[in-house]
This record gives sequence, C-alpha cells and structure tokens, in this order.
Amino acid sequence: MDEKYAKGIYILPNLFTTAGLFAGFYAIVQAMNGHFESAPIAVFIAMVMDGLDGRVARWTHTESEFGAQYDSLADMVSFGLAPALIVYEWALADMGKLGWLAAFIYAAAAALRLARFNVQTTVDRRVSFQGLPSPAAAGLLAGLVWVLYSYGVPGKEISIAALLFTVFAGVAMVSNIRYRSFKHLNVKGRVPFISVLVVVLLFVLISLDPPQVLFMVFLVYAISGPVGALIRKSRHTGEKRVARLP
Repeated sequence: MDEKYAKGIYILPNLFTTAGLFAGFYAIVQAMNGHFESAPIAVFIAMVMDGLDGRVARWTHTESEFGAQYDSLADMVSFGLAPALIVYEWALADMGKLGWLAAFIYAAAAALRLARFNVQTTVDRRVSFQGLPSPAAAGLLAGLVWVLYSYGVPGKEISIAALLFTVFAGVAMVSNIRYRSFKHLNVKGRVPFISVLVVVLLFVLISLDPPQVLFMVFLVYAISGPVGALIRKSRHTGEKRVARLP
C-alpha cells in the first residue's frame, strides 16, 4: 500500500464529501420515484456540502490527494448523473432517443469538465473557471425542474425547452468560455458593510421564493459567460479598428 494512504484519511472534510454524495444519490432515487420537488432540493444540498468540504479541509489543514479525488467522484454523481436523470425523468423520457441522448451529453460533459478541472494548471481558479462549473450547471437544471414543477408545469409540455437547457448546460461545461470563480473573496477578512447587506438581501430573496430565485441566480451566471465573451470580443475588434486608423 502507498505510504501516504497507509496512515488513513482525514475524516472531517470527507464527511462533508460523503454527505454531498448521499444528497446526489438521494436526488436520483427521488427522481426515479417521481418526487420532482425533493430531488432538486437534494442537488442544492449537495452543492452546499461541496462548497464546505474544501473550505473545511483548508481551514483545518487536512487537505489530501485522496480527498481531492473523492470529491471529484462525488461531484460526478451529484452534479453529473443526478441532474441528468432528474431532467430526463421529468421532461425527456417521452422524447425517445433525443431525450436520453441529451441527458447523456450533459452527463458526459460533466465528466469531461471534472477531468479537465483536475489536470488543469494554466488557469488561475481564484479569478475564473474555464467552462461552466459543474455545480452551476447542476443548479441550472435542478432549478429549472424545481421552479416549473412548483408552478404546476408538466415536464412533457416543455420537453423541447428542457432538452435545449440540458444541451446548453453540457456544452457550456466543456467550452473555453471563462466564468468568474469568486474564490478570491476573503470570507475571513474585513469586508465593506454593504457586502453584509447584500448577503442579507440575498437570503431574504431566497426565502421568499427559493425555486425562482435560485433558478434565476444560476441562469444569470450561466449566461454571464457567453455575454462576457461577446463583450470582450467586441472590445478587441474595436481596438483593432482604432489601431488601424491613420
């Protein structure tokens, strides 16, 4: 046995990872049973656990290669398979091959996104991500199902729109589009008072209508990447034109 694994693993951060894995598995089970309100909630719980395990590991100095690999495998279940199966069971099952192919595209894209994230060393993750992060893609699909199901919209009636959302999320994950990471924010340091007010306002909005607010947050984030890329491209083109002027 490798010496660095012979002494065991750190229990605390991996407990959070296991909790996230359980939430993802629970989401799949609930979707199979037709419970399309609790299934998306489980995905969002997995997202919270995913955000905590890394921070707990850093704060307690219990980071390890085992934890990183375990986290990636858990993410594949919670943010790759679970959202794909939820949206498939809710809206795509009656579309035949198109339905399960769209769900597979999303699941395969999530696996590729996680693999690229694990080996990528040229991108400063404190500033941006290359491609839509898998938790954000999962939040987009889970939020779509949750908000429409809460309003009584049958998935079969919007199967085409659900298919387009699923494919978009998958393509965005494996794209080269840059998304802001927000990892540079220092939660342990001093922050402006307005930042605290923004956080409080966000919690108030989420409590008013969790499905709608969470879906809109992840939708705006998913769109922000392509919009930002178009703005940067137009600026670059404008600078080139100005440079060519006599």
